Amino acid sequence: MPSSRSRSVCLRLVALSVITLFSHATMARDLTVVSVGGSLQEAFRKAYWQPYSATKSEKLMEDTNVVGLTKVKAMVEANNVIWDLVQMDEEDVVVGCESGLLEKIDWRAAAPATADLPKESLSPCGVPTMLWAKVMSYDTKRIANGPKSWADFWDTKKWPGKRALRKQAKQTLEIALMADGVPAADVYKVLATKAGQDRAFAKLDQIKKDVQWWESGAQPVEWLTSGAVAMSSAYNGRVDAANKEGRSLAMVWKNQIYGPTYWVVVKGTPNKAKAVALIDYMTSAPQQKSFAETISYGPVNPKAQAMLSKAVLDRLPNAPQNTDAPLLQNTNFWADHLDELQQRFARWVSN
Repeated sequence: MPSSRSRSVCLRLVALSVITLFSHATMARDLTVVSVGGSLQEAFRKAYWQPYSATKSEKLMEDTNVVGLTKVKAMVEANNVIWDLVQMDEEDVVVGCESGLLEKIDWRAAAPATADLPKESLSPCGVPTMLWAKVMSYDTKRIANGPKSWADFWDTKKWPGKRALRKQAKQTLEIALMADGVPAADVYKVLATKAGQDRAFAKLDQIKKDVQWWESGAQPVEWLTSGAVAMSSAYNGRVDAANKEGRSLAMVWKNQIYGPTYWVVVKGTPNKAKAVALIDYMTSAPQQKSFAETISYGPVNPKAQAMLSKAVLDRLPNAPQNTDAPLLQNTNFWADHLDELQQRFARWVSN
């Protein structure tokens, strides 16, 4: 048996380890900002993070998180929060807020620039970042007279070749229903029924053998330019960024799926005040203008949109000429149905 002295040393070492772990989670550190990587994170860096860091003499660290609450949940539950400010999809904001994983903040008081945003756009746990759109895209050098609708996307006789869709139920089921003739205004009413869900999967059955599934926002652009696929769903900002680099990718705006993404502050961060200050800066009209000029996602501050040139506005999801029967992603629907429909989708893809 170990001596009482040995046991005492062991207990002190355990106590020291616990203190060290707790200190690691709570000690002062540089503000860490998290986005999804790629051209979007580059735009955040250029329009927001670099000028903020230079102006405020504030060092920022970056990380990436493709989607979801998994990592945030693990950090909060382990009391080891190493992320501070995170870009997050709207339905994850709803769930994260209800689960106590995100800080609830009085945005109007804490971040004055949010006063310019519509009140209904604010969440107790988040501030909208931008408006994104998922559109259909194809390479105009490979297809001269390309598809004009999601119904055309299913026409493999007229436009042969592989199609690419995102490997998830969300947004993919909506596309299938619109391709099957459901008006955008009725998509979620139909999708909320068992018959509507069956209808969406039956429509996907028609092109399943022709689909190449993408999982990161960079893949559609890569596959379209290489000729690996004939057409793809894609985020408009990714397509526009590729075209700025000399690509020739079309964007079909009809029935675009669009929505906001949010900034949230992770529960328990020691950098809450710094994170809110950065959100305030990023929400201001001048910085939102700079962001929209850097990448073609819509600003959420109306004052910023009024400052943009026509050339920039024409490439944004919320430009009037680009809103041909658009579909606003229904956050409440996906907060209620994501798990069940994603599980069904995963089984369908694997069979």
